[in-house]
Amino acid sequence: MGKVTGFKEFEREVEPYRDASERSLDFKEIYTDHQPEHLQTQGARCMDCGVPFCQSANGCPVHNLIPEWNDLVYRNRWREALDRLHKTNNFPEFTGRVCPAPCEGACVLGITDPAVTIKNIECSIVDKGFDEGWIVPEIPESRSDKSIAIVGSGPAGLTAAAQLNRAGHTVTVYERADRIGGLLMYGIPNMKLDKRFVDRRVDILRAEGINFVTNADVGGQGDNAVDVTKLVADNDAVLLATGATLARDLNIPGREGDGVHLAMEFLTANTKSLLDSNLEDGNYISATDKKVIVIGGGDTGNDCIGTSIRHNCQSLVNFELLPKPPIDRAQNNPWPLWPRIHRVDYGHAEAGDKFGDDPRVFQVASKEFLRDSDGKLLGIVTVNVDDKLQEIPGTEKTWEADLVFLSMGFLQPEHYLNEALGMETDGRGNFVADKEKYQTSIPKVYAAADCRRGQDLVVRAINEGREVARAIDIDLMGSSQLPA
Repeated sequence: MGKVTGFKEFEREVEPYRDASERSLDFKEIYTDHQPEHLQTQGARCMDCGVPFCQSANGCPVHNLIPEWNDLVYRNRWREALDRLHKTNNFPEFTGRVCPAPCEGACVLGITDPAVTIKNIECSIVDKGFDEGWIVPEIPESRSDKSIAIVGSGPAGLTAAAQLNRAGHTVTVYERADRIGGLLMYGIPNMKLDKRFVDRRVDILRAEGINFVTNADVGGQGDNAVDVTKLVADNDAVLLATGATLARDLNIPGREGDGVHLAMEFLTANTKSLLDSNLEDGNYISATDKKVIVIGGGDTGNDCIGTSIRHNCQSLVNFELLPKPPIDRAQNNPWPLWPRIHRVDYGHAEAGDKFGDDPRVFQVASKEFLRDSDGKLLGIVTVNVDDKLQEIPGTEKTWEADLVFLSMGFLQPEHYLNEALGMETDGRGNFVADKEKYQTSIPKVYAAADCRRGQDLVVRAINEGREVARAIDIDLMGSSQLPA
């Protein structure tokens, strides 16, 4: 695939982000424009490796035909590359922006040299498809008499909706927020995934015949509540794709009170205010001129850093409990496993540009939030830990803080929906449903992605959305033409 000797001739060159000092002043996407000739050269690096681990279980969860579309881009056959890409991935404009690219970690070239820039090439293919007008609504030629309700409009719900609609079923997606997109809309900041791209794809799905209902809290009790038992009774199948939205909290002294927020409270309010009023309504948690501490790393912690920088915070520190990862793979982390190495993401780079240093402090455990007599947050007390996460005596330290954001991952789905149904959960609090059938303990009710398996990647949600759609189609019709 690609040029026979391309991997010897060309170095890996990723598409650069916009300059940190420029991009941190706005909420526009951090990416620069695609350069087709550059991407053709990068596609030329794809080897004729025999066994493409990039699309294996260790690589791409949706099994993208990566060598094929790398080769097509190298040969300037972009339309065919787009067709190959859409065979396995419903929303490459999302994964091409936010996926951490496990495919690159499993690239065979990565054994001896830097991997092929798969993620850049994927994003460029779908962006060109939209620019050229190649991506248009595809309306089913016929309809079945089956109706399906999908609860949750994140990547899994949207993928399942797209596939089941393609099979001719009548699909309605219910979303408790005021906009469609779930995690894609409110869980990922605009600078990493511009919401016009989410709206653009939703508009196509709507034109294809999918119904969307917002402000619909299925199983809830408020004004926007939708009776889940009636939903099950009125449809031939109900899919739960609600995500794992119950965040891990930090229950240490001083937790209650202003100034300490879960990361999603911060990120969701910011994006909603940005979309509603360009932040002019003030309905968000402002980090402007504040001393900010982010507890927890990962993508969400990095997004809190990037958002705080754009608010023009006064200072910023990021606590990480675990040791600093190595620069290169450790011996117990061989190829083709995901490389657990030290990375500098966009927020880290922006903090370094603004304050002169990487904001992360490793092997730090939080002990107590400090408040004054009126309950105002003053700071936090920490202690260093060793490689086994045991506290090191005499290393206590007090940090000043006006705002603390908790970004320590997500535990499980919220339970009011399954409780209303009397549905079974597992020991981790997830909805019980096996990966082959995706059926829950309630007849006609299915569950997929994070609410079933726990917090995971967008690309894995797309994978399960495709698989559960096929499983539902088989149960309703006896067979299915949908790919897994």
